[in-house]
Parts: sequence; C-alpha cells; structure tokens
Amino acid sequence: MTTEQQLLTIATTAVRTASQQVTAPEKTPTSTAELFAALRSNDEAVSVVLRPFLLEALPGSQWTSDEHGSGPMPAGDWWVVDPVGGNMNAVQGMPDWNVGVSLVRDGEPVLAVLYAPVAGEMFTAVAGAGARLNDAPVRASAKTDLGLALTGTGQARPDREEANAQRVGGAVAAMMQHALYVRNSVPVGHQLTQVAAGRMDLHWQFDNLRSHIAPVLIARESGATVTDYDGKPWDVTSNGYLAAAPGLHAAALGLLAPFAQTK
Repeated sequence: MTTEQQLLTIATTAVRTASQQVTAPEKTPTSTAELFAALRSNDEAVSVVLRPFLLEALPGSQWTSDEHGSGPMPAGDWWVVDPVGGNMNAVQGMPDWNVGVSLVRDGEPVLAVLYAPVAGEMFTAVAGAGARLNDAPVRASAKTDLGLALTGTGQARPDREEANAQRVGGAVAAMMQHALYVRNSVPVGHQLTQVAAGRMDLHWQFDNLRSHIAPVLIARESGATVTDYDGKPWDVTSNGYLAAAPGLHAAALGLLAPFAQTK
C-alpha cells in the first residue's frame, strides 16, 4: 500500500515536471480570445502531465482541476489540482505563479504540494507531520503585535459584483489602519506559503476555493492558526478563512469578522 509520504514524493516529482509546460505567449494577449486561449493552454498542458502521474500513483482515486469550485468534497480519494495558480501572471510574463496539488480523502486534506518554479521553492505538507520548504521545516511567524505585521489578501477569482468589492475593500481599509502593511496580490497560494514560511504574518479570504486547499494545509501544518470567521477550525466547507501567526490571529479575526458577515 502506498503511504502518504510515498504519495507526496510522487506528487512532488509530478508537479516539478508539469511546471515545465507553462509558457508565456511571445506577445502579451490583448483580446479576450487571445488571453483565454493562453490561459487554457497552460492549464491543459500541466493537467496532461499531472493527471496520469497522480491517478496511477493511487488506484481508485479521482481528479478535479476545478480551481474555483467550493463546498463539500465527495467521499473517497480526490486529487485536487490547481494547474497554474496565478496563470494570468504567467501569461503576462510575471514570475509569481505556481502549480498546486492536494490529496483530499473523505473530505479531509491529507497532503499538499505547491511549487513556485521561478523562485525554486517547493512547499510540501502531510497532515499532522508539519510543513516543509525544499525539504527543510518551516514555521509560521512568532509576531504578537498586529501593528508590526505584514498582512495580505488577494482576489480569489474574477468578480465585479459591487457588494463584494465593497466588502473586500472595506476589509483592506480596516487592516491598513491596524497592520504595518497590507498586500493585495495573486495567486492566493503564494501568500499562504509565505505565511507558512514566516515571511508574511497573515492572509485572509472571504472565499474558500478548491485551489486553496493545498496552500491552506501547508500554512496550517506550519503552525499558523487557520479558522473561519466564527473562529472554528478551517475545513474544505468553510465559507472563508484567516490563516495567521498564532499571536496575531485573535486581533485579526476581530477586525475581519464583521466584513465576513456582510456578503
């Protein structure tokens, strides 16, 4: 029987290999058709490599690359894949993109891999066994003063709804009045792994998408406190989440929770 650690090794190799398929067009796309063709090409190229690797490694497992999906997961073993986190960045020729994979078993995340090729950083985690960066253990920040914190959020998916924009903007404005800095950038997985590495102090989202499962597990296994806005432990069905250094979580939750209720 293949162990979680063996599966992690296979997934790490698969992600590293698949990431080599990501490309940027010679010219930056300027039309809807060009842009979405480039985005789709990267997603498909990565998925073609990952899918057989992962499904063969765990017979009977299933696959989903619906990175914008949310809610409960079906029973059984599911490989949840974000083929190119920050795909827009990759297509635009920017360096901050990644490939993410998690294994969810009966609704519970079991392992996670997130690889940022340009930075040469491979983040991994197995539930209950801690998080690692390039095979070295990582820990969340030890800060306790929100006024010294590097915080962040990011647009989980395209959304032009006015009410949501007001809610997100209000939360950013509130955090700017209490934290030292607030980053607003994508991909979400990049910020969550920076929380895991102790480089950023917290990250929040009012969405909880399939593509977030891998980096959230990595952040949680690093020792970050990860909850929904009622303070309950995060799971794949949560409506949103805050991943924070333990010494900052309570203050940040108190600041952000009112915005989570205004959807």
